[in-house]
Amino acid sequence: MTIENKFEVATRSKMRFPFKGLISVEDLWDLSVTNLDSIFKVLNSQLKQVKEESLLETKTKEDKELDAKIEIVKYIVKVKLEEQESRNKAQEKKEQKQKILEILSTKQNESLQNKSEEELKAMLEDLNS
Repeated sequence: MTIENKFEVATRSKMRFPFKGLISVEDLWDLSVTNLDSIFKVLNSQLKQVKEESLLETKTKEDKELDAKIEIVKYIVKVKLEEQESRNKAQEKKEQKQKILEILSTKQNESLQNKSEEELKAMLEDLNS
């Protein structure tokens, strides 16, 4: 089952996740990665209990729902981590660009300071005309 199908099943069946009571699939997107991790741990421990208690290998409806919940939480965490990484890279680029602009400005100022008095006067005259 694809992740899109799991989201469809989750929304159609009004799946709820354990977090300060019960929350919906949509609410998961508002949580931090740390909170999502705590939900994952609860779901994972439930999964371990289900596997320990059963002698049969057949999956019940509840087992399938639990698997879907775990996959949904994993997917949302993955997306959130990728988004954070993207924001971090954009911030690094912005900071690098700012540094380059500052250095460029400094070099332009140095270039002007190294010009002779006659060259500076000529530049002023060009700007005044």
